[in-house]
Amino acid sequence: MELSQNALKVLEARYLLRDEEGRVIETPEQMFARLARVVAATEAAYGGEVPLWERRFHELLGSLKFLPNSPAIMNAGKAEGQLAACFVLPVEDSMQSIFDTLKNAALILQSGGGTGFSFSQLRPKADPVRSTGGIASGPVSFMKIYNTATDVIKQGGARRGANMGILRVDHPDILEFIRVKRDAVELANFNISVAVTDAFMEALRTGGDYPLVNPRSHKTVGSIAAAEVFAEIVASAWSTGDPGLIFIDRINRANPTPLLGSFESTNPCGEQPLLPYEACVLGSLNLSRYALPPGLDWAALGRDVATAVRFLDDTIDANHYPLPAIEAMHKGNRKIGLGVMGWADLLILLGLPYNDPRSFALARQTMRFVRDRARAASVGLAEKRGVFPNFIGSIYDAEGMPRVRNATTTTIAPTGTLATIADCSSGIEPLFSLAYQRRVLEMEFTEINRHFLDSARKGGFYSERLMAQVLRRGTLAGIPGVPPDAVRLFQTALEIPVEGHLEMQAAFQEYTDNAVSKTVNLPESATEADVARTYLLAYEKGVKGVTVFRYGAKKGTLLRFEDID
Repeated sequence: MELSQNALKVLEARYLLRDEEGRVIETPEQMFARLARVVAATEAAYGGEVPLWERRFHELLGSLKFLPNSPAIMNAGKAEGQLAACFVLPVEDSMQSIFDTLKNAALILQSGGGTGFSFSQLRPKADPVRSTGGIASGPVSFMKIYNTATDVIKQGGARRGANMGILRVDHPDILEFIRVKRDAVELANFNISVAVTDAFMEALRTGGDYPLVNPRSHKTVGSIAAAEVFAEIVASAWSTGDPGLIFIDRINRANPTPLLGSFESTNPCGEQPLLPYEACVLGSLNLSRYALPPGLDWAALGRDVATAVRFLDDTIDANHYPLPAIEAMHKGNRKIGLGVMGWADLLILLGLPYNDPRSFALARQTMRFVRDRARAASVGLAEKRGVFPNFIGSIYDAEGMPRVRNATTTTIAPTGTLATIADCSSGIEPLFSLAYQRRVLEMEFTEINRHFLDSARKGGFYSERLMAQVLRRGTLAGIPGVPPDAVRLFQTALEIPVEGHLEMQAAFQEYTDNAVSKTVNLPESATEADVARTYLLAYEKGVKGVTVFRYGAKKGTLLRFEDID
């Protein structure tokens, strides 16, 4: 297998099976064979040829063209093998619900999953509690309890706990929520996002106020200037990276099963909106493996999309669920999220700068192709296995809509450790640096982009002096003697303007069922006005959520979740 040294280190540290003494007892080849065997075994229930699909799954995994989310690789074949990455649990306005959910979250975190919560149903601070005669402490206080519990749970012995905490912008405690992570020690195990409504964005546009609503009584308890709240969001994001924004009304307009409820939260990295008790299995295709200059090997990509969709659908049945309610919801909607990684590598191989109209056009073409082929594969599975059980009343239950096996098929995940294993760039992100120390799963690696090394050698501008400068700077900007075309081709994340980041996110979002994980990286010199412009442009571009991280800001939890795939 073509595994890099960094990939081997990650696999040995966190993925390969160990005996009771902690000794590694399988090779990477055996790990992929184990995963293929466990997932293909579910084919028997549908009359499929188990040996055939075990071989095909193994070939696809072993080629590093496709990898599923980390829990599937880690847990397949274990007694309680939990294979999904993404979960959302409800937090209702009662002490029993709050702590039942915390218990359930502990089970998920221990199994390697990441959990999202909306705290929007909890009554605000100082609201009366009739059962005790006291007053409520508010949602932020309970988030701190969840954070402390997460601290003591080490996911499956392999991954740090990860949570998403969301509060609606019209909750009376919204300002406390927005400000909480300005204290660097607070909510270290949470990404946080504000669920922003269209009404809020309109009030922001017109310079007006909007109502704050008590979720217990559903009564308006005050109003506040949208500009004041937005300024607080921007100030916190500028200094810490949190909160991000999710455009909750836009997300719900894309809800495939509206009769089952509304979206309130996402998974920890924001790319997977889920209903309460829903789960999703994710997987990513390594696009750098399909480079066939001047384009892609569309035939090979199409074949592998179909195989990957089948793999993910089988994974739903192979999964051992932590809660019956989660099993019922996941098997009821059968959501999968097939995405891509290695996008920046593909563009380099094709000679296309990241921030280029041709790259944005290729993004739309590529993701449309993946979505269409994934949906066709889901239709094919439905013809033999049946549509997803909650199909009636879904958006697909209409004339002219496809009869699909899966309520969703596509998601763009961040692919932190998966990209290390596959030796490719993460998700749809640009290269962060040409050479840098990268921390993954509590290990540090020095990485020098291999495509840059190849290009420098072939272009005749390689030198030890250049390499030393790149190692020091991480970028080609300002280094004399480098061809201008190379400087443009190898632009890094901090050199790409906000518009380029968001145009790429919007291009992929247009053809993605769920959402897109993407960080808008800003240089240290960026101002609060730059952050504000980013958020407003994100809404205008039609994305479902946005995360900003200014280089040199306090470490937000974003950097700790590279391994949540």
